[in-house]
Amino acid sequence: MLSSIKNSAAVSPSKQLAMMYFRVAIVLFGAQLLMGLIAGLQFLYPSFLYEIFDFSVARMVHINALVVWMLYAMIGSTYLMLPDETGIDKPVAIGLGKLAFWVLTAAVAVVVLVFIFIQVGPGKESSIWFINEGREYLEAPRWADIGIVVVVLIFYANVFFTYMKGKKTGIMTVMVANLMALAGLYLAGMFFTDNISIDQYWWWWVIHLWVEATWEVFVGTLAAYALIKVIDAKREIVEMWLWIEVLMLFGSGILGLGHHYFWIGTPEYWWEIGALFSALEPVPLVAMFVHVLYDWGKEQGHADAHGKGSAIKNGPTMAWITINAFGNFLGAGIWGFFHTLPQVNIYTHGSQFTAAHGHLAFFGAYATILIGMMYLGIQQVYGIERMKTTFKGKMAIFLITFGVLGMTVALTIAGYEQVLVERAELGAGWQAFFTAQNLPWYIQAQTWREIMGVVTFVGFIYLVLDLLTIGKVAQESKE
Repeated sequence: MLSSIKNSAAVSPSKQLAMMYFRVAIVLFGAQLLMGLIAGLQFLYPSFLYEIFDFSVARMVHINALVVWMLYAMIGSTYLMLPDETGIDKPVAIGLGKLAFWVLTAAVAVVVLVFIFIQVGPGKESSIWFINEGREYLEAPRWADIGIVVVVLIFYANVFFTYMKGKKTGIMTVMVANLMALAGLYLAGMFFTDNISIDQYWWWWVIHLWVEATWEVFVGTLAAYALIKVIDAKREIVEMWLWIEVLMLFGSGILGLGHHYFWIGTPEYWWEIGALFSALEPVPLVAMFVHVLYDWGKEQGHADAHGKGSAIKNGPTMAWITINAFGNFLGAGIWGFFHTLPQVNIYTHGSQFTAAHGHLAFFGAYATILIGMMYLGIQQVYGIERMKTTFKGKMAIFLITFGVLGMTVALTIAGYEQVLVERAELGAGWQAFFTAQNLPWYIQAQTWREIMGVVTFVGFIYLVLDLLTIGKVAQESKE
């Protein structure tokens, strides 16, 4: 991406910085998938790499690489849309923005090396600061935790002051407000208390509200911007749904947090409130997409009748946005809802149901739109008027989507086996856990999960090849 671009001086500094973030994001995406394959294999063969590269480490790198590559892609996407939404090509502190990029990248590299080669440490304060904080999904050592906050604050300041200097669209206004919440809510995970319930309470504010509220609004702004760029969607329509999404997500996001409270001793009324409102989060995004597509289809029909119809300007981005709209609804909405109802969650909590929901939700809600933004970035920096979906691009779309759906179904089947045998029949003790994991239904489900993981990884290879070549090929064909 962004290699051998002619007239690179014509590309705005903000978009150049965006492509730097996208490059690192795609590398970390690959690392995430590779670690997932290793962890999946260790479900089937627990002795694989035992005491060399244990499951706990592979899983930790898998999940943290997921969070970090998406954070990189989100920052890159913001810098990509910043010039178009503010009218300013160069952010007010582009030098500081580039410095923050290199500092973050160096810090991520060090943390990953520590995770892989040192892995664990003694139960001392030094381990928290230099090896691992020990919180699931937020394992970064304390120095890196603070560093992430500093980098995000630099990024936010760059975006905020550029926004204040330029024009103020509805999309960018929502983005700027949401970035403040995104930076602020991460701080909730930096507390530490001796009371595990209180500690888990604040930890869930990061896991749920940081990811399921601020990230969802973020995705909404990207979808709104991309739809305008790809099919000339009406700004007033996408911004209307964006404001509805803000109202629903910050309302339903906070109330939806209650579906985690079942396990930390809070009042019972949170159970139903949490389960209901957490399922509402993806609704505005689907509504935005359907409304825009319906409106665009009507206009296209009218234009075609007069011989003035226009094609989609970026095929890969449109495809990934489409998957995003419905993948978000399925993964975050449907798969999330049917296992978080408290009457069900008493059996499903901590089972492979959670993994099934997590895989489809992160893919459907976030990975899809971020991949679409990468294609949009390539189109813009290469100056391509219309970008068609190549064979490699189609293979990436099909294999990655099919692979993730396959993993989700396999993990759901494994979750059912755990619920029926381990939880309901055998009573959820340690013996029940090991018995259930050795039954053929569970093993077969995990085998299919691994096979579908390989399918996903092959799709990722096609994606990387396409991202590396599509811009240059399109530019050469234009000439």
